[in-house]
Amino acid sequence: MPTTSPTISSVQFHFLERVSLSDRTELKSFILQLFRKEKKKLEEIRYIFCSDEYLLAINRQYLQHDFYTDIITFGLSESGQPINAEIYISVERVKDNALNFETSFKAELHRVIFHGALHLCGYKDKKKADQVKMREMEDKYLKLYFPG
Repeated sequence: MPTTSPTISSVQFHFLERVSLSDRTELKSFILQLFRKEKKKLEEIRYIFCSDEYLLAINRQYLQHDFYTDIITFGLSESGQPINAEIYISVERVKDNALNFETSFKAELHRVIFHGALHLCGYKDKKKADQVKMREMEDKYLKLYFPG
């Protein structure tokens, strides 16, 4: 059965918490470009914007971690298959991180959105060297998305 190329409907945003994403269509298209640039096949990716408490419950239940985090990425596809994933983002954590890193909420939100996609492309962030590479890739895609 022939596969079709992903469209912007392959990238979905779900809001359990309110988030201003005025450029949704452009952002979805850019996320598809990110996967193409990284030479990864995408089937579907769902971003779920939620609260700290909602993401903490997921962190405890699925990862046995008892702490707040800004993002959790779940790759749901079998190895070698196109990427199918859910990415949970705590809006509260992103707001706090934007203040802590002295950046705008919009920039930090997009960094986290790209961070989740990069995880699905194979980038890690547990070791120091991996964190440096992840930040480099986040910055690369932020500069491409927000030129100038």
